[in-house]
Amino acid sequence: MNIRNFGGDNDDVSQIELERRGFRRRQTGKSLLISCVSLLIFATVIYVIFSHSEGWARVQAAYFSPERFVEAIPKVGKGLLLNIKILCVSVVCVGVTATLLAVARTTRSAVLFPLRLLATVYTNVFRGIPMIICLYLVGFGIPALGIFGRIPAEVLGCIAVSLIYSAYVAEVIRAGIEAVHPSQRMAARALGFSHARTMRIIILPQAVRKIIPALMNDFVAMQKDVGLVSVLGGVDAVRSAQILNAVNFNYTPYVVAGVFFILMSFPFILLIDRYAKRLQNREQLQGAV
Repeated sequence: MNIRNFGGDNDDVSQIELERRGFRRRQTGKSLLISCVSLLIFATVIYVIFSHSEGWARVQAAYFSPERFVEAIPKVGKGLLLNIKILCVSVVCVGVTATLLAVARTTRSAVLFPLRLLATVYTNVFRGIPMIICLYLVGFGIPALGIFGRIPAEVLGCIAVSLIYSAYVAEVIRAGIEAVHPSQRMAARALGFSHARTMRIIILPQAVRKIIPALMNDFVAMQKDVGLVSVLGGVDAVRSAQILNAVNFNYTPYVVAGVFFILMSFPFILLIDRYAKRLQNREQLQGAV
């Protein structure tokens, strides 16, 4: 049996290692085959149950009409552009506001206690308010003041989404900041860094690296909640589907809107899973002896 020559070529692999790799490949192929067969059986059972149910024909005509599906794609897709615009602006606002809130909550200066108290109250209040209620309060409360004149629905939607998600993201960033070992901060201060420079150069980069999966999850959730701005009258994907439903008395446009939102969030879900897997592998390699 061949063994690895530690003093020679590192490309030499022992017979035992080759057998292990072959066994792992066979196990992976076997697991994949079992998964495909299981999925096929499950899908067949579900199809048989639904297709033989009494009301399946009515449900299929009301929710899965091919004609209505094709007809709704351009109109719902045009409304989706509004959702994407609101999402892009909200992401920037949430990132800036949440970072400031997290830094304010982690400061220990007695002089900045009012800011720390204000940030704590903000995060606790807006994490407890449902998104739909915040949309109503912002969407109808701010225009009622009569200070800014007529405000577009998409602007009000951006404000409401930013208020809610800034509170959630601020807590995620604060957890990342507190997860950085205190020795990092002490070392930076020993080198003469100010508190602001320590936070900007040393603490925040390490904190963000730790919380990327959680931030991406919040981003995916924000993608879905952006569809709620339709309650303010903005003609987004959901409102476009509602208009088509009122015209045709068919719910297929809602399915189209749901498919668009899934397609929009699916790449980020894959990115989250891939990054989490890489992070797990890196931690396992660092912990290996």
